[in-house]
Amino acid sequence: MRRVLVAAAVLVSVAGLAACGPTSTSSETTSSVSSGGGVLGASCTNAAIQKYVVHKGQLRIATDDPVYVPWFYANRPENRLGYEAATAYAVAQLLGFSPSEVHWNYEPFDESYAPGPKNFDFDINEISVTAARSQVVTFSVGYFNDNQALVVLKNGPVVKNHSPAALKKYVYGDQIGTTSLAYINQYIQPTTQPKVYSTLNDVKEALTTNQIQAFVTDTPTAQYIASSEGTVALGQFPSTGEHFGLLLQKGDQLVTCLDKAIEHLKTTGVLAHYEQVYLKSYLSIPTIKP
Repeated sequence: MRRVLVAAAVLVSVAGLAACGPTSTSSETTSSVSSGGGVLGASCTNAAIQKYVVHKGQLRIATDDPVYVPWFYANRPENRLGYEAATAYAVAQLLGFSPSEVHWNYEPFDESYAPGPKNFDFDINEISVTAARSQVVTFSVGYFNDNQALVVLKNGPVVKNHSPAALKKYVYGDQIGTTSLAYINQYIQPTTQPKVYSTLNDVKEALTTNQIQAFVTDTPTAQYIASSEGTVALGQFPSTGEHFGLLLQKGDQLVTCLDKAIEHLKTTGVLAHYEQVYLKSYLSIPTIKP
């Protein structure tokens, strides 16, 4: 996955979404989550994990700026609205941190998985877990299973013919270093080498100006992008097991408690609830074959 830098017109639509807001309020996002105090075991109480956090008494969470629907709302992670914002605060609550003890750090997406020390406890930013990234950072277990989806022009040739054989004949583009670009090369295997761009905004512009005929991104982002400018999320591809994980500094022992927190949110149905609240309308597109 990559960050999405959208055009001004799309930002207006995001503002509208944020104004209307999802059906849950910020206080409801953690209402079904057990508070800290031994829920995850003695080794993961708030007192026990203070030796692992960057600043005692605080939980420092990183993400990009700006952040977008449906992962966050109104570019304000602290409002606890959006799938990732709600998940972050639910994890914090399980670790015994109140909302006022959660502090957000700015970390550009492309820098998050670079090697070296981190000034945050974990990063939540639609970061796909890969073998290459895992060599230099530590990931938690997955909190969202991600499918790739195909974005094309509404009136383009791909809409009419997108059989696996036909998909190989189109010109693709995608952002450098992303799992979406890797998906094109590995699974679609087009006859023409995909064009590579610095940002997803550049990729989208290339599509709308007919420099390329299609690109790939994660399904919720594909649906969000395709809400404007004559594009459509044509379909999502079958799962390859790709998933988003919380990112930590390499070897950070806090990951054990983060894993427990995420598994607790899964088994108690909290993540499923967040998916229904924030992602349902972004996931309802047909499956197509690469």
